[in-house]
Amino acid sequence: MNAQGNESFINRGNFGHRIYPAGPYYDEVWDYNSQVSSHWDSLRHFPYIQERKFYNGVEDGDILGEGNGTRNSIHVWSERGIVGRGVLVDFHSWRLKQLEGRNPEERFKRFDPFVGETSGISLEDVRAVLKWQRTKVRFGDILIVRSGWTVGFNNKTREEILALQRAGSISASGLEQSLPMMKFLWDNFSAVAGDMPGVEAYPARANFTMHEVLLAGWGCPMGELFDLEALAAEAKRQKRWSFFLTSEVINLPGALASPINALAIF
Repeated sequence: MNAQGNESFINRGNFGHRIYPAGPYYDEVWDYNSQVSSHWDSLRHFPYIQERKFYNGVEDGDILGEGNGTRNSIHVWSERGIVGRGVLVDFHSWRLKQLEGRNPEERFKRFDPFVGETSGISLEDVRAVLKWQRTKVRFGDILIVRSGWTVGFNNKTREEILALQRAGSISASGLEQSLPMMKFLWDNFSAVAGDMPGVEAYPARANFTMHEVLLAGWGCPMGELFDLEALAAEAKRQKRWSFFLTSEVINLPGALASPINALAIF
């Protein structure tokens, strides 16, 4: 939860953790923005922007009205958790493999997880990675994409992160917004997640965002900022990129998002 330290890339507030004595024992206080670390977005996080409609017709007043309400709250998911067959698409490892070839494509050389305009991940890329891994997708799978964003963040200096903050707008790699990509997600997956800040490339290069369609339209959970490094290493060791995934979200009525509390079991 404190992986981004005091320099949150998306600049939404930093994680605070205070321990204090309470008689003969100790207590603690956490202070954090749920969007800054690994999390699932709830269906009350993002609307269709122009219509201001959330999933099932929920409106702003249902979220910010008296008592704030609990419609579309993530706490409902805690009753059964997010559980299923997870599939890791290790785009980062696949891209690095392409660079080992004699004449790698220019786009692989200039790919930058912090430049969404030129570093989107296409449906053709996703299919190529799945083929390279020899991973078959099954209906209802949970898609998890490793773009290399976490690797890039961990390799940046404090000054570089602060410079990204000062830029004033998020730019990051992710899945490209396209109708073929959306059909692929609709036909196969029950949830979509990744190691990047938004799952999809930002800024969007289409007249819609995946957040609008997946969250507000389909009611499909989206997971962001997953730390996939240990998972990728284990998948590579076992030469298997599918696993049993269990994720128990926070039981907080009205919550917009939740830490993932996830386990991948091979």
